[in-house]
Amino acid sequence: MATCSPYPTHVHRHTHWWQRAWVRYGALITLLALSGLVILALVREQTGTQGFLVGLGLAVLPVPLLIAAFRWLDRVDPGPWRNLLFCFAWGACAAALIAIVANSFATRWIATATADPASADTLGATVIAPVVEESAKAAAVLLVFLFRRRDFTGIVDGVVVAGVTATGFAFTENILYLGTAFGTDQLTGDSGIASVTAATFFVRVVMSPFAHPLFTVLTGIGFGIAALSTGRHRLRRALLPLAGLLLAMGMHALWNGSAAFGEYGFFAVYAAFMVPSFGLLTWLVIWTRQRELGTVRAELPAYVMAGWLTPAEPYALGSMRARRIARQYARRHAGKEGARAVARYEACATSVAFLRRRGRRGRAGADFTVRERALLDALWHLRDLARPALEHAARATAPPPVPVPVPPWAYPYGGTHGAYGTHGAYGLRAASGPHAPQVPYATQAPHYPYVPPYQPYAPPGPHRP
Repeated sequence: MATCSPYPTHVHRHTHWWQRAWVRYGALITLLALSGLVILALVREQTGTQGFLVGLGLAVLPVPLLIAAFRWLDRVDPGPWRNLLFCFAWGACAAALIAIVANSFATRWIATATADPASADTLGATVIAPVVEESAKAAAVLLVFLFRRRDFTGIVDGVVVAGVTATGFAFTENILYLGTAFGTDQLTGDSGIASVTAATFFVRVVMSPFAHPLFTVLTGIGFGIAALSTGRHRLRRALLPLAGLLLAMGMHALWNGSAAFGEYGFFAVYAAFMVPSFGLLTWLVIWTRQRELGTVRAELPAYVMAGWLTPAEPYALGSMRARRIARQYARRHAGKEGARAVARYEACATSVAFLRRRGRRGRAGADFTVRERALLDALWHLRDLARPALEHAARATAPPPVPVPVPPWAYPYGGTHGAYGTHGAYGLRAASGPHAPQVPYATQAPHYPYVPPYQPYAPPGPHRP
């Protein structure tokens, strides 16, 4: 049953200037902007202006596809765009700057200490780079986990945050590698398929655009499992992210060191390790998303009993196909405003379901009642536009009624027996009398949620508690 206690009285407390939100946001934006300017200057210095532009044009190609893929994974309970923008900017600017500076310093120090530049490059690529780069990318996941805890509730959120961060990092790294390859081709005069630029583009953009996201996703899964752990499991919450980070470093080191396994070492590692790992993690994330839909279907009926939702809505909100049909229906009948209202309604209802699940497990926090009431109020304001669309989607996606078979002995007067009770499937008279079997009502009911009659769209009415 939904709780509807009043909002608590807000106590105004004195806060220091560094605790104000605009100060923190301003400092973060300034840090990312300065990191972007520095990384831009460093990459342009190493590739030249023309190489930088070529690398930028080629490196941007996989970015929309990767962002769209991670956004698709997050469709059940989508997080705010500001989190994704921060993660991408951190990966492309701050993490890339940390990696370039730290990797260059470590490689030069090893080369000076061992007087063997070739071994220093190999050691830097297989040992130093995985540790530095994965730690720099994990910092963004940690920041979202600590300061945007409400938006970080499970494995899918960890995968999305980590994947978008790694996408930004790979974007900057690809600019550097592709721009350097183009500069090499300019010196040697190579062009076309035989050029270094084409080979680099094929390996980094065509074959392995998911490499960096795959590594960092392991860290995100560790944070996601930690988010699902209860407060009394503090040691587990600390060790799981660390374990994910160590796995990400190990996989990254194996990938970077594949060239040391011989002429076909890269392709062997790619086929035997990277592709199966990518498939396994993809399956894990999709399976987790289906569990989230199951949570929506399991938790929302409590709000149906309380009168906040209609009986059809838990079924429709627990199906991605029904959600899509509802948005399309709203767009046809109420335009973009209706589609946005339905999308907002779906997001609020999903958040309510996840909040209730965390509350039952003791992880919702002291402000559970306030957050629940705020979400329910948002649903109530949007109900006039969203409910007809969701009811239409429930009718469109509900399975057909299951017929109730009637045995032949139920017809003592002869004739062909029917299959649907009262008049049969083909209009034949069903059995009657004191000896006719009595089929329970529950078995006669269709096996899909009750859907109220169609109600046309109407403008939103006044708010009713």
